[in-house]
Amino acid sequence: MIGTSRFQHGSLTLLRNKTAPATWYFRFYEERDGRRTYRNQRIGTIKQLPNRRDAEKAVLDLRANINSSVRIPETVSELIQHYKKYELGADCDKRTSTRAVYELYLDRQVQPKWGTARLGEVRAVDVERWLRALKYAPASKSKIRNIMSALFAHAKRYGMVQSNPIEAVRCSAKRLREPDILTPVEFKRLLDELPLRERVMVMVAGTTGLRRSELIALTWRDVDFSNLQIAINKSCVHGEIGETKTTASAKPVPLHPDVAHALRDWQQVTEYKEDSDFLFPSIRGNGLVPVWPDTLLQKVIRPAAERAGIRGKTIGWHTFRHSLGTNLRSLGVDIKVAQELLRHANAKITLDLYTQAISSQKREANTMVVEMMLPGGTTGAKSQHYSAPSGEDKEKVEPLSA
Repeated sequence: MIGTSRFQHGSLTLLRNKTAPATWYFRFYEERDGRRTYRNQRIGTIKQLPNRRDAEKAVLDLRANINSSVRIPETVSELIQHYKKYELGADCDKRTSTRAVYELYLDRQVQPKWGTARLGEVRAVDVERWLRALKYAPASKSKIRNIMSALFAHAKRYGMVQSNPIEAVRCSAKRLREPDILTPVEFKRLLDELPLRERVMVMVAGTTGLRRSELIALTWRDVDFSNLQIAINKSCVHGEIGETKTTASAKPVPLHPDVAHALRDWQQVTEYKEDSDFLFPSIRGNGLVPVWPDTLLQKVIRPAAERAGIRGKTIGWHTFRHSLGTNLRSLGVDIKVAQELLRHANAKITLDLYTQAISSQKREANTMVVEMMLPGGTTGAKSQHYSAPSGEDKEKVEPLSA
């Protein structure tokens, strides 16, 4: 509840304790719901603020706030509301998808656990233990940690806290396992099991590397059949059309003639074929919104993969993007070219996240270096005893085609 405060300077006091460092507190009165309430705001310890002038400087923003119409948040729950208003509002510079992710984690994770905690009670070690106990992937835990850090950085900027406790929280984002990819042969087998709409969607995703949000946001106007390219200028997250993930993402991608032909076939049979219509619209939504991609994944694409004999792999829309990056690498495509095709901001992202070493390449490289090291080995040449890659490995280096 937003309250008002009468003009005041407040009182800065240093409280000493035998078992803990002396701590600066800022005391003042605030009017809430017509009642005058006494407040005692913790500023920091004497170790953090050794001199009174340091503490006075720290409370400058607090004095400004208590003499305004904005109530100073005391708890994490109140801080979340303040953060949403000033950092996640409609006029903020964050993308729609980013705002949605932040609000989701704040509402479902941070609020239930820390909402009632006072800002000064949040400790790095407690947050670290909590994150470790969560049954989520490391990347998700790291995301929660980073959002909490942004939350307390906001509090620090507004003078609500002296320091950001989350900065000291250790949380690894290292993957527990490498993401699954489809070999070119598996990709072809999957296409053979799909109906036309889903086959075209997977073909576009697998041959262009489009993100799910970019794929479903495509309209027929974006497809340039004459120059064989697709314009990427928007994305769709939770049914809302917004900007692409990054500036580098907003670049056209090449369109293979076979994929263009499949798109033409789909355009002939879909009810929605005007320039402004979505390539893959929702029939239930009368074509006004794109199809829901997760539904297709669960009901159509994963069952088709099972029929195609692709087992032991978790297939998602990002699988096709990972697969394209890895298959480009297997063909020896220059990393800079792969970066441009995948529209990453820099080549390091392409190399670190979207390429996995192919087993046959590992074997060949290992054979060459060992033969250079062992007695009687050849210098850089393949051994006479080196066996050709297995059928499985051959699948992995076969060029990707539509």
